[in-house]
Amino acid sequence: MSDAHDHAYEDAATAATRDIADVAAVEVITTTAVHLMSAAAVKTGLADDPDTQTDLDEARKLINALAGLVTASAPDISDMHARSLRDGLRSLQLAFREASPFPDPIGEGPGEKWTGPVT
Repeated sequence: MSDAHDHAYEDAATAATRDIADVAAVEVITTTAVHLMSAAAVKTGLADDPDTQTDLDEARKLINALAGLVTASAPDISDMHARSLRDGLRSLQLAFREASPFPDPIGEGPGEKWTGPVT
């Protein structure tokens, strides 16, 4: 590769990389939660092609991870952030139950270990 190409690549990498030291914890937490929510929604069958994208085993793992993150971080982030994350989590838990051919008993669904029963 040429020096110009190496320099352009480094510039692009630098421009695309944000100094993590400047990112507030609440932003990291909410961004991570949104990624988990999006992936769980797809795996729960709430995306464009549910016939090929639904994978309830994967969705369960993602919802469990999301519930743990939301529950653990809620006391440390603002109520506004925590409330919207809890709402999204609850919607996913209900969608998972609806998508399951054999729904878990109430209180035993994904994430309910951390959130309590979702009805």
